Amino acid sequence: MAQRLLVIEDSKPIARVIGQIGKALNFQVTVATTLAQVEEILQGDTDFFAATIDYSLPDANYGEAIDCVLSHGIPGVVMTGKMDDNTRQDILARPVIDYIPKENSQAFLYLKRILHSQQTNHQHGILVVDDSSSARNHIVELLKRRNFSVYVAGNGVKALEVLKQQPGVKMVITDLEMPEMDGIELTNELRKLYPRDQLAVVGISGAENGLHSARFIKNGADDFLRKPFCPEEFYCRITQNIENLSNIEQIKKAASTDFLTGLANRRAFFHEADVRLAEYIKHKTPYCLAMLDIDLFKGVNDQYGHDAGDHVLKVVALYMRKHMGKGSLARLGGEEFAVLLTGEDEDQLFEKLDDFRREIAVAQINYEQQHISVTVSLGVIFNSSQPLARQLHLADSALYMAKENGRNQIATSEVEE
Repeated sequence: MAQRLLVIEDSKPIARVIGQIGKALNFQVTVATTLAQVEEILQGDTDFFAATIDYSLPDANYGEAIDCVLSHGIPGVVMTGKMDDNTRQDILARPVIDYIPKENSQAFLYLKRILHSQQTNHQHGILVVDDSSSARNHIVELLKRRNFSVYVAGNGVKALEVLKQQPGVKMVITDLEMPEMDGIELTNELRKLYPRDQLAVVGISGAENGLHSARFIKNGADDFLRKPFCPEEFYCRITQNIENLSNIEQIKKAASTDFLTGLANRRAFFHEADVRLAEYIKHKTPYCLAMLDIDLFKGVNDQYGHDAGDHVLKVVALYMRKHMGKGSLARLGGEEFAVLLTGEDEDQLFEKLDDFRREIAVAQINYEQQHISVTVSLGVIFNSSQPLARQLHLADSALYMAKENGRNQIATSEVEE
């Protein structure tokens, strides 16, 4: 069921734009133009993921709609065309997600960014480390307002214990002055264990000494905040650091994924297979390494076009996931794929590969008005102790034999000790 967004806005053009943003983020949008309408809606229905709230409405000039929405436990983003310091302070005195001045088109881009982060922030764990329970609770409340998954620790030693138990933590916010292990020591320890592309560290301190920010950064922190901090600055810095981590993760994924099929690419497969092979050989785990190829694939491209050929590659990848999803799967290039798979024994592994081959052979792949049939050939080697490069060569030689013997079959390579 789609999440719901309540849009409170008396300007029809602005409400339309916000509604389009909501729909683009897969929200089901409900619009209200007055406080009276908001109260009527919320009397019988409060199941909204979030609300955008116009500060000034025809029947509520001073943010009364904000209090109404928040009183029902609905997180709110305030949109305002009235931006003086008193209004700003009035908004920030309430536990809103954020406020956005309606100054130009950037306001709506920022709104989309905020709403999207509300949908995804639960995926990011943040550990708050502070020996002061009041300071810790204040930061926790701010983070929970933004839907982050939050963990706490009273000092650096306990923080390291929490991190061992919570691998989903993406950021540590640490105070400077704490017993047992202070923030600088903790930051130093964190950088021994976690690189910057896996964990962000934000230092905080209420001390007047301006050197602390430099000390945090030099010991591996990504950012620094001086207490007491403005919630706006806090959110901007936290969001920026989380987005940086997400961007790095996306770049890494793009670098290791075949753009067409979503399987691992050649480089990623070689890296993962090397690691897995060492484990399988060490623990004598039954496994196989297979090379597979779509038979006569050039003919598919020639007869149906390259777009149809791309579609066939995607479908073959889907069947690979269906039959061998727990293995390491990759598209090595063109119509050539690789599989590293574990199982109970050779017979079971062979059956998995052959079930995949048989289902492809009888499937009709529909593309536009075309019905395309293809087969695959496989070359496989079982339980070899040879290096990966040698095993791939042997599996490829077996694949060549399968094609030479008539295609749509599996050929097995002899194991070399």
